[in-house]
Amino acid sequence: MEKSEKNSRPPVYYSEYLQLDKILSAQAPESEKESIKADDEMMFIIIHQTYELWFKQILHEIQLVRKYFSAPAIDNNAPDLYHAVHRLKRVCRILDIAVMQMSVMETMTPLDFLDFRDLLRPASGFQSIQFKMIEARLGLAFDQRYGKNYYISQLKPEDIEQVKQAEAESSLFDLIGQWLARMPFAQAKYWPQGEEGFWEQYRQQYAQSLQPAEASNLVQFDAIFSPASQSERRLSAAASRHALFIMVYRDLPMLHMPYELLSTLLEIDELLSMWRHRHIHMVQRTIGRRVGTGGSSGADYLQKAADSHYIFRELAELTSYLLPRNQVPALSPALKSVLGFQQGE
Repeated sequence: MEKSEKNSRPPVYYSEYLQLDKILSAQAPESEKESIKADDEMMFIIIHQTYELWFKQILHEIQLVRKYFSAPAIDNNAPDLYHAVHRLKRVCRILDIAVMQMSVMETMTPLDFLDFRDLLRPASGFQSIQFKMIEARLGLAFDQRYGKNYYISQLKPEDIEQVKQAEAESSLFDLIGQWLARMPFAQAKYWPQGEEGFWEQYRQQYAQSLQPAEASNLVQFDAIFSPASQSERRLSAAASRHALFIMVYRDLPMLHMPYELLSTLLEIDELLSMWRHRHIHMVQRTIGRRVGTGGSSGADYLQKAADSHYIFRELAELTSYLLPRNQVPALSPALKSVLGFQQGE
């Protein structure tokens, strides 16, 4: 019966499976409607459609990773953490493509673009709902956005609602922070001298490692890692401690995958920054000091947004507080055993 039902499925045909009739007929150059010769508009449309398809895949990957970290706990013996890292690395490879794809766009000269640019107003890549949702679901908070009043002003009401809904959900940044804060390595049984004793020892080692010009780092160290701190950072003191702990003791087997996770989040920020700056240079080269088709200040707006839209900046800043391996405090045998391949009794 099962074999019969399986064979009863209609054959899958390549173009129908991919719905190529829809995809390949989805290019409608404005220049053709106006009988204007603008040969590069087809490429311009396809580039942006391709970006939107990749954005859809990135959102799919982020949603799956958010689901893993929405759980009350992640079992060390389950594959969830591996799958989360794997999917975030896929996001990195997609962003690699996004950066390289700019090379194709750059084959269009300023005159080529001017052939059809005015026909696009007020449409703009700034109206990409999916990209705004990617930023929000990764963790770009509204308060971090440059041009808060402008970033949704060109959108339709239903699209504004989508962006606001994405901002209202727990972002990946928030969920990672909660996961870090509840890590079990701070339990008293692992710290004969007490957890605070360990961090005081680490602080002393760190203070000794500083150059005179770095003296202010110690003030920041206390602001970030002290439980009594009133820091305005989004990462709690506990989450920051555990993130730094992972970075410092990453060589221990149980911390390999958590370190890969943190490293991959920083890579996502780096690639998004590379994409933004590649976009800036392309815009400067193509339209110079003209305003964007959507009404922004063009390259100037993009530059200021790129400078402020670092999502995992607080994780990146923790590298300021690392120590050389030969200065790192030794862990207790009990904790070292738990972080190894063979758990102690």
